[in-house]
Amino acid sequence: MSQKHVGCHGDEVAWSLYQLNGAEEFEVTAADIISTVEFNHTGELLATGDKGGRVVIFQREPESKNDPCNQGEYNVYSTFQSHEPEFDYLKSLEIEEKINKIKWLPKQNAAHSLLSTNDKTIKLWKVSERDKRPEGYNLKDEEGKLKDLSTVTSLQVPVLKPMDLMVEVSPRRIFANGHTYHVNSISVNSDCETYMSADDLRINLWHLAITDRSFNIVDIKPANMEDLTEVITAAEFHPHHCNLFVYSSSKGSLRLCDMRASALCDKHCKLFEEPEDPSNRSFFSEIISSVSDIKFSHSGRYMLTRDYLTVKVWDLNMETKPIEIYQVHDYLRSKLCSLYENDCIFDKFECAWNGSDSVIMTGAYNNFFRMFDRNTKRDVTLEASRESSKPRAILKPRRVCIGGKRRKDDISVDSLDFTKKILHTAWHPAENIIAIAATNNLYIFQDKVNSEMH
Repeated sequence: MSQKHVGCHGDEVAWSLYQLNGAEEFEVTAADIISTVEFNHTGELLATGDKGGRVVIFQREPESKNDPCNQGEYNVYSTFQSHEPEFDYLKSLEIEEKINKIKWLPKQNAAHSLLSTNDKTIKLWKVSERDKRPEGYNLKDEEGKLKDLSTVTSLQVPVLKPMDLMVEVSPRRIFANGHTYHVNSISVNSDCETYMSADDLRINLWHLAITDRSFNIVDIKPANMEDLTEVITAAEFHPHHCNLFVYSSSKGSLRLCDMRASALCDKHCKLFEEPEDPSNRSFFSEIISSVSDIKFSHSGRYMLTRDYLTVKVWDLNMETKPIEIYQVHDYLRSKLCSLYENDCIFDKFECAWNGSDSVIMTGAYNNFFRMFDRNTKRDVTLEASRESSKPRAILKPRRVCIGGKRRKDDISVDSLDFTKKILHTAWHPAENIIAIAATNNLYIFQDKVNSEMH
């Protein structure tokens, strides 16, 4: 394949490293490992969460008129501690601070809002800017302390004075005690008033203004836990219809639910399931068929799912089988035994659509990530690494070889590094800009050719 790859509008794209944030890998602590990445609805902001409970927000700088080739970079806008480690004394259980998911709310005013969650507690944060400060209070001095009222002999009108820009992040709501099991997904509804959170066995519907109660819309917990056969792995609201949502399971099935049909959505309105081929049945079949991520397309017509070896595109109008299946790393099929022994088989890879739903992206091992063009059926493997990614240089496609003749730059399947994995990825909602989390590093790649043409 040439050095032009697949991209946003089905056209040829030359991906190049635009930015790299994060320390060298030998300096990594567990707390620095990125656990989620999310663009906001405009792509102006990009948020990451890490295992240390921190959220870092990057803001895209305005494009420079003096240097039109220099697209706006993403610079750190704000960093804050979202969650702290806790201890559940009733269950003698440590609740780690790791951020599982971040979701931006559509912007309603000058401030931005986002939801962040660890295993148990969801928080709503307000991110706002302040560039003026009030001065000339009647009852307070400059330090904010109350004056002695006997010294107040005249009244003045307080005024707003300019000050250096300050970004303030404040917790607006804390949604606690809604989940017995670990939260794996949060999704904001298109009505902009409600959101849902999913754990292994239940999905709850919350109102953004009400913290002390939620409504349970799915409960798959059996009366006897020994009868448990599957768990919920991910859930998402439809982008346009506020009554529809989908959730995926560890058995590889997807259930589309309609909240108009009944309050408790244990009975789905559509079940998307691919019949298993008995000839491919093995000890690992159920593990590798577990869906680790599900995303509605921007159009709302399709669903994208990721399991261990493949990404699949489903049409909402066809339940019997996916309309497209793409092999992410089929060369690992012969390695499942060793991947089971080192627990890699349980890794949860995410997937992403581009802005026009024509290209899909997902991660793999050895810091590789994959892209599949739905129109041309072309695919490419690229690498997010300091060694292979020189700033502004076009990324070269990588190829994994399974025995036989090796080309010069091919990498053997036996020399893949399974400790380096791309689990979390995000695609800008409108442009060919992608964010890739690799351990503690955030790589931002962009379309070099088209950005230079603007």
